[in-house]
Amino acid sequence: MAGHTHRQLAVLRAAAAGHVEMTCSREPHLYVDGLACCDPTLGHQLAGLLAPEPAAPRGPGLRVPAVLTAAGQAALAPSAAA
Repeated sequence: MAGHTHRQLAVLRAAAAGHVEMTCSREPHLYVDGLACCDPTLGHQLAGLLAPEPAAPRGPGLRVPAVLTAAGQAALAPSAAA
């Protein structure tokens, strides 16, 4: 948990619950429950912790489900809080 803000952790938890979408772009934009995330840099900050759903069709600007990477899962693991 150290090194991550409350906002970053909240988005990771929302992604784990299936509530986050991201655009397929170099600077991904995040959407939570269909609404644009209020922090436009958050997608960049969470690079490596979130990734587009592997089975989702991809294309410039498409919104696809966001899933946690192994690093994202580790960031939310109870042991990360220690």
